[in-house]
Amino acid sequence: MNASLTVRTCSPEQTRALGREVGRRLWLGAVVGLEGDLGAGKTCFVKGLAVGLGLDGEEIASPTFTLIAEHYREGAALFHIDLYRLEGLGAEDMEELGLEEYLFGRGVSAVEWFRFLPADLLEEYLLVSIRFGPADARVITLTAYGGLYRGVIRQLGEHLSC
Repeated sequence: MNASLTVRTCSPEQTRALGREVGRRLWLGAVVGLEGDLGAGKTCFVKGLAVGLGLDGEEIASPTFTLIAEHYREGAALFHIDLYRLEGLGAEDMEELGLEEYLFGRGVSAVEWFRFLPADLLEEYLLVSIRFGPADARVITLTAYGGLYRGVIRQLGEHLSC
C-alpha cells in the first residue's frame, strides 16, 4: 500500500521549504522522482531538497542540457537528473547512459521527468507530483513507493501538522 501526502504551497519559498523538510528525512541511496509541467517548480523543490541534505541550494540549476548535475559536500551527495530530453529511450539506452550508477549509488537522486524512466527500473522511491494551483500556488503530492518512503511521508505529515 502506498502512502501519500498532499501539500499546497503559495510561493517558491514555501516549495523550497517543503523540499528542505523532505531532504532532511532522506538517506544516501534514496530516489526522489519529480513530475510536473515545465515551470511547475521541480527545480525549486530540488533546491530545497539540497539544503535539507546540507548542500547549497543556490548551486542547483535545472540540468536539462547537462542531463546529470552532481553536487557534493562533506558526506552528502545529490545527483540531480533531468530526463526531459530522453523521452522514448528504452532500458538499454538508459543503461548505456549509466543512470543506474546514480540511482543505486552513494547519494540522493532527484529525477525530473521521472515518468521517462523505464517502469520496472525501481521498486522503491518517493514520487513528488507538482501541479499549478491558483496564482503562484502549487499543489504538491508526495507518494511513497516502499516502506522506507512511507516513513518519510509519516514523519513529514507529523511535522507539518504541528
